[in-house]
Amino acid sequence: MEGTESRSSASSSVIADWSLVFWTLCSVILPVLITLWCSFQRSRRQVLIRDIFRKSKHDWHYTDLFGQPSYCCVCAQHILQGAFCNCCGLRVSEGCLKKADQLFLCKEIMMSNGGAHSSMPHHWIRGNVPLCSCCMVCKQQCGTQPKLCDYRCVWCQYTVHDECMMDCLKIEECTFGEFRDLIIPPYYLSTINQMRKDKRTNYEKVVPYCRKHWMPVIILANTRSGNNMGETLLGEFKILLNPVQVFDLSKIAPAKALQLCTLLPCNAVRVLVCGGDGTVGWVLDAIDEMKIKGQERYIPQVAILPLGTGNDLSNTLGWGAGYAGEVPVEQILRNVMEADGIKLDRWKVQVTNKGYYNLRKPKVFTMNNYFSIGPDALMALNFHAHREKTPSLFSSRIINKAVYFFYGTKDCLVQECKDLNKKVELELDGERIELPNLEGIIVLNIGYWGGGCRLWEGMGDEPYPLARHDDGLLEVVGVHGSFHCAQIQVKLANPVRLGQAHTVRLILKSSKMPMQVDGEPWAQGPCTVTITHKTHALMLYHSGEQTDDEASSMSEQDHAREQTDEDA
Repeated sequence: MEGTESRSSASSSVIADWSLVFWTLCSVILPVLITLWCSFQRSRRQVLIRDIFRKSKHDWHYTDLFGQPSYCCVCAQHILQGAFCNCCGLRVSEGCLKKADQLFLCKEIMMSNGGAHSSMPHHWIRGNVPLCSCCMVCKQQCGTQPKLCDYRCVWCQYTVHDECMMDCLKIEECTFGEFRDLIIPPYYLSTINQMRKDKRTNYEKVVPYCRKHWMPVIILANTRSGNNMGETLLGEFKILLNPVQVFDLSKIAPAKALQLCTLLPCNAVRVLVCGGDGTVGWVLDAIDEMKIKGQERYIPQVAILPLGTGNDLSNTLGWGAGYAGEVPVEQILRNVMEADGIKLDRWKVQVTNKGYYNLRKPKVFTMNNYFSIGPDALMALNFHAHREKTPSLFSSRIINKAVYFFYGTKDCLVQECKDLNKKVELELDGERIELPNLEGIIVLNIGYWGGGCRLWEGMGDEPYPLARHDDGLLEVVGVHGSFHCAQIQVKLANPVRLGQAHTVRLILKSSKMPMQVDGEPWAQGPCTVTITHKTHALMLYHSGEQTDDEASSMSEQDHAREQTDEDA
């Protein structure tokens, strides 16, 4: 009996063990199988959707979750996921994509029935109007009712109640709304295209060319800049403007996009660059190429929407230290319309190697912001090398600044650039400058440096004139190391002011040192660096974004002038 009982207990324990193993395997394998099945279905669905997108006239983008309550424009059902058109704002469920292509037209960037005095009707899209919008007929609130109860014109952005639509149909002409002075109408491009075929150039007779306040804007967005907001901004600008005005710089070069200026009124076009200071420099180089081609009269004025990490040029011109979606796109366009035109000095930086390397052709750069040799160039060089290896990690402005901080802290301990004053000679307008003990030299064209620090003015009671970006002068300062740079940025120390000059010459006598021009770093051996004035760029200044530092610096200047007047 005892043997039978022991055998039965042993067999039951074995069964229990196998049961535990079975359920453990099920608990592990089943979620994996479900995940693989969902992934397969998703990839299959995406292939089908991409095929529909490729054949469609709409600029469809798929989303797993809409950011606001949305209804399908075909079946009128509430949807959480589906596709939306970046140009006209149409939203549809996945199953209604083909029907939507057949039923609804997208924004036409050109119209075949254009003429010298053309007009166009409204282009209505039903449903999903902006919340708290206003009906253009009865002036009552729209967007408060669920489902597809209201209409929106994709050009003027006016909204109309369903019951007011019959009255609105009497108003046939679309005025293009608030941003009519920025929009390039579809009929304009058609007319200009026909005139070019007929070899006629009297564009001034074409509406809205002859309109007094027409200042068409071209959007150039770098989707790879800083915080990766470029993709979202492209869609928002395409909805408000003509999609032909909006360019993705990851797909088309600035030089090609700017050829649109040659079809528009002379000295009237404005360009909004969405990106970092490097993207702005890229666009300004393309504008210089237009000058070489003899297209000076088509040169646009440039505004900046800062998407990069440092954004010092944007900060100098009043556009802020960084954009993270806090300002609506409509307000950005208003700021571009109201901005004032100014000039920005651009400088030629020529690096001539010494010794054996002198046989090579000199390196030539164009500088908008600053040139430096020393610890800040070393930080930029280390950051650049790290980003080249793993670019996917550097998609956030905060992460980028944290990496800069890490390399700055490392240099405080290592001091790779010490005794710079023994390795270089500095000449300002041909006059030799005796250098104190330094680790870095910075040559400034603009007021801001290092992500928002006003380097030239510094701090303290001694007033210094504000650094200007249009006076043909460079400000030259020195720093004692990475820790000194950090102290300057938090206003605990001043830089070593070495002087102002129209021409700067720096001779690196020995060893290899890190250098940078506008955030583009490299390691440089013995050489001569010569910085001379190259040209001016036409920029737009936004006075509404004056920073606290700038305001305090201006008040200090005013106080100094008043004191001087009293003494006199």
